[in-house]
Amino acid sequence: MNGRPQDCMSVGMIHFMAFPEAMKPGGPVIETLQKLCADDYFSVVEVTSVKDAETRRRAIEVAQKSGRTILFGAQPVLLGGKLNLNALEARERQKAVDAVRACLAEAIEWKAQGLAVLSGPMPAPQHRDIAKAMLIASLKELCEVSRRLNGPPLRLESFDSVPYGKNCLIGATGDAAELVDKVAAFYPSFGLTLDLSHLPLLNETPDQAIRAAQGTLRHVHIGNCVMRDPAHPAYGDNHPVFGCPGGENDVRELTAFLKALLEAGYIAPGGRNVVSFEIKPYGNQTGDDVIANAKKTLDAAWAAL
Repeated sequence: MNGRPQDCMSVGMIHFMAFPEAMKPGGPVIETLQKLCADDYFSVVEVTSVKDAETRRRAIEVAQKSGRTILFGAQPVLLGGKLNLNALEARERQKAVDAVRACLAEAIEWKAQGLAVLSGPMPAPQHRDIAKAMLIASLKELCEVSRRLNGPPLRLESFDSVPYGKNCLIGATGDAAELVDKVAAFYPSFGLTLDLSHLPLLNETPDQAIRAAQGTLRHVHIGNCVMRDPAHPAYGDNHPVFGCPGGENDVRELTAFLKALLEAGYIAPGGRNVVSFEIKPYGNQTGDDVIANAKKTLDAAWAAL
């Protein structure tokens, strides 16, 4: 493919994945965000909740002064708190909704252009239909809150449905798109986040997933996973760098994914749809290593198109 990836998309990096140390109490939020925002390869930065108000104020200033588009991920809040937007018990579901409402308030502070969530754990088969109904109710409530506050559009990220991953209610892309359509009928800005990292865990090819997502796809993540070696430190849905030993995704797989995105029109010359890296360091790797791996892999995949 001629030119650069940036000619056809807005390339992003998930800050809290590349620099997981920033999520720890007192972690280097400002320093790592400054480093990421100073890198002209990326025009998008994805952030998550920063509990300390002063640190958050300073981080927002860094991101906004850099001119980067900001997206907000509520996934760490939901996963870290073991919160479930499709819980069958009303009080438990309300806790999850309230947590995302708090994230929405932060996202508005950041002037974020989108906020992503995920479904809760996969329930027993006899409870799945009611769980989907509860998830739809939660998402519609949150979309309405955002509408009233002039907040960002919401995105539902599809995850895996395997016991050694996140084992979420909404996994298979076709199921995800069907549910997204039901919410988007009331809130048209609502859409799907699709992640290359999850496709091997879902036993889906890029062509299959992107065809199934057509009409609902609003946001893309790219990364890797490990699913064949239970002893691997990144086993499951843990987003190691591209090409790591035992991993599923490298240049070839990313090239196929980009090709499918081009054919679907999600990326195109002059296009600004977001494609963000979701990869994290393991062992003695650093955030700098993650960023270098991301750039090298995307550039190679783009050249191979």
